[in-house]
Amino acid sequence: MPFAVYVLGLAVFAQGTSEFMLSGLLSGIAADLGVSLSAAGLLTSAFAVGMVVGAPVMALAGRTWPRRRALLLFLAVFVAVHAVGALTSSYGVLLATRFVGALANAGFWAVALSTAVAMVPDRLKGRATAVVVGGVTVACVVGVPAGAVLGERWGWRSAFWAVAIVSLPAFLAVLRSIPGGRGGTDVGAAPVPVRDELRVLTGPRLRPVLLTMALVQGATFCTFSYLEPLLTRESGLGAGWVPVALALFGAGAFAGVTVAGRYADAHPVAFVATGMAALTVGWSALALTAGSPVPALALIPLLGLLAFGTGTALITRVLGLAPGAPTLAGASSTTAFNLGATLGPWAGGLALGAGFGYRAPVGVSALLMAAALLVAATTAKSRRPRAGERRLSGTRL
Repeated sequence: MPFAVYVLGLAVFAQGTSEFMLSGLLSGIAADLGVSLSAAGLLTSAFAVGMVVGAPVMALAGRTWPRRRALLLFLAVFVAVHAVGALTSSYGVLLATRFVGALANAGFWAVALSTAVAMVPDRLKGRATAVVVGGVTVACVVGVPAGAVLGERWGWRSAFWAVAIVSLPAFLAVLRSIPGGRGGTDVGAAPVPVRDELRVLTGPRLRPVLLTMALVQGATFCTFSYLEPLLTRESGLGAGWVPVALALFGAGAFAGVTVAGRYADAHPVAFVATGMAALTVGWSALALTAGSPVPALALIPLLGLLAFGTGTALITRVLGLAPGAPTLAGASSTTAFNLGATLGPWAGGLALGAGFGYRAPVGVSALLMAAALLVAATTAKSRRPRAGERRLSGTRL
């Protein structure tokens, strides 16, 4: 595996810490800025909205830029907005910095995914994807709990400063290690026409996979965004347990990405289907047992494993089904991933605001997974070959 692929994973680690760290900081932000817990949760949704909008826009804008230049520009903007966020006392300004930071993150993700898979042979594309996505899981294991500790001891602003500082080594590593090439193409290759890429992405094979990915990630982020109030106000754990729970979730996520990188390429359909069914059961079990700390802490790492293992396999699936869209395949994966990250916290916030209690987001996660299973089952049924037709293995969701 080229060293540059691991460099991309390092940069994604810094950005992933920012994306997920609010799950341990919501109460502090809400109290400091004088807003409700649901409003603080919208900061996660604002980041996700920026990712949804920014992934295709930034990928298209940067498709003719040298890879290194695009990645460095996105990282520089990311650092700058975190400094602004750490300094502001305005909820509106903080909300805007989350959106702009997400635009930069989306651009980086789109270029990073296409760059990583372009640098390896076909047999290693799943592992290259897992290394990049693995940066997010390492963020969950190390960065997010560390952010929660910083927020507990020195306030939520210290976590924002930490993200900006950690991004600087990633900036230098990208500067030294990433080849020039255009954003979504191999070095020296002409970009694929945008119309041809869009034709691939809007085809009937990819649409249900992207919708399924959005629903799976929506389920994950719906609960993850409100994990801190769930544990402290429903499970009865002290605030000191929140970093532990986040680390457990991250450790499970890291294991899930590792497993997906090794095995999802060989059996993609079975891997995704099994993961989705297990997630539906897992979120339902957490909704039923969240009132007791031991079952909740036991389920958290398992759900992290299933959520990120299944999500990584779905990203690999999209990239494998769209070789004719080297720029927008990564962008569409990022968009679907973060569309779920937008809808999940929003739906969880609605359930909280309606007075259904702190377990409500977990119940919503179970419903979203049930919807994902329904989409997958309907798609499989509609594509079942008629009598006399030959089924092609490995081409169905």
